[in-house]
This record gives sequence, C-alpha cells and structure tokens, in this order.
Amino acid sequence: MLKKDVIRLLEEIAVYMELNLENTFKVSAYRKAAQSLENDERSLEEIGDVGKLKGIGKGTTSVIEEFVNTGQSQVLEDLKETVPTGLVRMLKIPSLGPKKIAKIHDVLGIKTIEALKEACLNQEISQLPGFGKKSEANILTNIDTVLSRPDRYPIDKILKFIDLVEKSIKAFGVKRYDIAGSSRRVKETSRDLDFILETDDISGFTEFMIGQAYVTNVVSQGEKKLSLEIEDDFDKINVDFRFVQGEEYISTLQHFTGSKDHNVKMRQLAKERGEKISEYGVTTESGIKTFKSEEEFYQYFGLDYIPPAMRETGQEVDIDIKDIVKLSDIKGDLHMHTTYSDGAATIREMVESAREKGYEYIVITDHSKSLFVANGLSEARLLQQIKEIKEIDKEYDDIDVYAGIEMDILADGSLDYDEEILKQLDYVIAAIHSSFSQSENQIMTRLKNAMDNPYVRHIAHPTGRLIGVRDGYDVDMEALFDYAKETGTILEINANPRRLDLSSEVIKNREVMFTVNTDAHHPDHFDFMKYGLATLQKGFINKSQVLNTLSRQAFKEFINKGKLSDIHE
Repeated sequence: MLKKDVIRLLEEIAVYMELNLENTFKVSAYRKAAQSLENDERSLEEIGDVGKLKGIGKGTTSVIEEFVNTGQSQVLEDLKETVPTGLVRMLKIPSLGPKKIAKIHDVLGIKTIEALKEACLNQEISQLPGFGKKSEANILTNIDTVLSRPDRYPIDKILKFIDLVEKSIKAFGVKRYDIAGSSRRVKETSRDLDFILETDDISGFTEFMIGQAYVTNVVSQGEKKLSLEIEDDFDKINVDFRFVQGEEYISTLQHFTGSKDHNVKMRQLAKERGEKISEYGVTTESGIKTFKSEEEFYQYFGLDYIPPAMRETGQEVDIDIKDIVKLSDIKGDLHMHTTYSDGAATIREMVESAREKGYEYIVITDHSKSLFVANGLSEARLLQQIKEIKEIDKEYDDIDVYAGIEMDILADGSLDYDEEILKQLDYVIAAIHSSFSQSENQIMTRLKNAMDNPYVRHIAHPTGRLIGVRDGYDVDMEALFDYAKETGTILEINANPRRLDLSSEVIKNREVMFTVNTDAHHPDHFDFMKYGLATLQKGFINKSQVLNTLSRQAFKEFINKGKLSDIHE
C-alpha cells in the first residue's frame, strides 16, 4: 500500500459524498486529509501514525487504517450502494462536477445520462440556479461525446479492458491463454480484443464469462468461439475468445496475432516451399506440422523470432533483426519520480523496485521548480535530494542510484535552473510541460536551447502527445533529429502507454541515440518498459542505439565523461 493509493481513496470518497449531498464539512475533511498526505514527502511507513498529521482527524484516520490493513473501505462501499451509478457516469461529462450533478439529481430526480440529455433538450437544466443556456448547450454537446462509442480505443484504455477480462480468465482457470490481435502487437489504438484459450470446459467457461457483471451483450457463442460486448467505466468493446486444442495452439496464436500484411508475407514464404500456413499449423507433404513455440515456428522458415510488435508491414520478414533491441537488453531506467515531487513512492522504494527488476542503475528525476502542480523542487529541496540520493547509493552494491532532474523548458526558452545547480547533478533531462499552443518556431527554439545546454543529456517525451487525448505541440522532426545528433543529445521513447513518445513511425531510420524510460510515478509503472520496447522494435532500432542497454560500468563512464566530452569524442 502506497500513500498515493490512500490519497486516491480519500478523494474518491469526497466525490461520492458530494454526489450524495453529504455535509460539506465531511467532504472537506476527506479533501483536507488527502491534501495533508500529498504535502508530506514521507512514505506511509515513514509517517507511521497518520492521525498525528495536521488535517487528519479521528474519522479519516480510521478509514485510512482500515484501507491500509485490508485494502478496502466500508465507507466507500456504503457510498457506492447509495449513489446511483448513473450519477458516477455523469462525471465523464467535462462540464459537470460532482456538486452540479448532485444539484441536478436533487432538484430534477435525474439518475442517468440519457435522462439528463432529455432534460437539456427540454431546456430544464438552464432553468436551474447556477446554470444557463450556454452551460446547457455545452452539457448537451459533451453528452453526445460521452455516449458515442469510438471506433478505436487508445492503448491505455485497451490495457484496462484486458486487465478486466484477464482477472476473470484467471479466476475460472484455463490451461493457457494469450491476448492476440493488435493489442498483442502493441498498436497505439485497437478496435476490439482477441484472446486465444485452451480449456477442457468450454461450456463452463462460456457460462462463467457470460455471467460477469461487465458483460453487456452476448454477440455469439459456440464450440470454437465466444464473442461478447463488455463495459468498463461506461466504455464498451467487443471481445472474441477462440478455443483451441494444445497442438494447434501456437499456430492459432501466431495467425490471430497478425497483422494481415505479416501473415501474407509468411504465407508467401510457405508457398515457395510448396507448403501452406493456416491457423491449425503448416500443411506439408507429410501432413500438418504444429509447433511448441512461436520461436520454433519462425525457425522452421529460417527466420529469427519476430516479436509481435514488429509484425506489421511484412518488411520485418526481409531484414536482419537479430540486433533489434529486446527487453532483456535494458539495464536501467533513467526517468522516474518520487514523493519529492508527484511520485507515489520514496527514493528507497523506487530503488528496491528497480532491484527487483534486476536493473543495474537508475536515475531519480523529479520535476523542477516551475512545475508547481507536480510539487516541483526548489533549488534547496533539489540539493537536499541530491544529498539523500548519494547517501542511499552508498548502501547498495548491486545497483547505482544517480541524482537527476526532469527540468522544465520554460515558455520563453529559458531553463528552470542555472548551470551552478545543474553541474551538481549526475544526469539532466529537459522537457516541455507548458505553452503547447506555441508555433513550431517557438517550440523548436525552446528544444534547441535545451539541447545546447552542456548539462542536458536527453529530451523527455519530445512531442508531449497523449494518445487519443492530445496531439502534442508542433515539432519540426527533421530539425529535432538533426540538432540532437549535432549536440549529442539523446531523445526519449517514453514507455508510458499513454504517451509512447516518440512514436515508432517517427524514429525509423534515424541516426541518433535513444533512451527508453517509464517516467514511473509508482513502482508498478516500471512494468511500462515493455511498451517502450515495442515502440523501439516497431521502429527497427538496434540495441547499440539505446543508451540504457549499456552495462553498469559503461553507463558510469558515460555519466562521468559529461556531455561536452561525448560531443567532441
């Protein structure tokens, strides 16, 4: 249990209380408790008795202790029973907050988005105190957006759907299963989900899955396939489960992983040998050949194993991919956050999690002073953190812990710290977090100013995009890569599935150094690394082009040389 989890609980309780028109003082008590924990830089373990913190009373202390000890909160569960589900769904409407939703429910008795839409059309909302014609029109427009089902969902949402389904698959118990389709290929967006399963009880599994609370429609069911429509947080998607037997399992998985172009290329190879590939295996003169692994399947055709992420265009079949970077090549993570800024864990907790990953080095890179919303570090707090990092680093002989910063590139092109501060750090990242609407020239001036700095080693999430949410700011990609090469600045692949920035299409055929990092704000986020690796693989990036594939000693030498040495060598 981490402090961030408790903060999230307290804020969720406050929202439900507002929806339930609870006493404003009770709502405020939970918000104050959340803020008190947020402002304290210590972990829960270091805090100890949360009741001693200013702003946390006996009631909220009891709720926190229950949640820490059991992982549940009876207060929240009771509120969820009381508050109509439709009101929670209304929180997805951008122009409505919990207070306004509660008022609409209290006065008009509206419990669903559909009923709210009808009220807007009847001009009932604009008659309420605090609302007007303009706000009513905005609500109506936003309702249509919420109610419409997108053609494709971004990967971040797809992963939530997958997690929901996987919990049920594991609860039932099957011999084995895999995600297939575009999700397995780590596409940035997907239309639906595909699972391959092997089970001795197809009818039992079908009945079990149809009975899940998140299933909204049974599209079709049979001995070979089950198709369902599921809902998560009011978003809906179709899921196909394909039932296969042991011998054909790998061929089915490979076939339904795709892509179509990749499979066409593989079928061409088989045809040249007088053979035929299908979801059941490879038809040869002596019968159907099946495989124990996908590695064996590709070896059969004289190919190195092609990772799912690379199976897109068919080009991957024709090139030498043996040097393409793999997850096992990654030796460290160079971009992460702690409780010093907006992270969920302490420095030590992040170090321990990195050790569990087998990493040989990490860099702690909290936010800089101008990012107030993320509790950015003043010069004094940064110097304090540097000291703490160096002390912690001395305690470990199996991992190196470096002091870094994710420094803001400000709107006027200046940087958040002067060089007297930067030279005391082991590793400096620069990033844009504001003024996204600036022109391409202004954005490029900001990025070039950062790359010119002798202490800035890499540019984080260089376009600022969020998949399916925002496109990011205007970047001249050719100029970015040229200047990065000229100044010896490394460009980041941000592995957070909401970002994957830079994208795989952008990085293809680029002669610069990259680094792939999770931007972790929680120890669990270290698992994001595989998504960044998929981006690199799609871009055909070799291990030698990725900074954090360096060995522990090689990375230490890189740190000690300094950026200027790197440029001139």
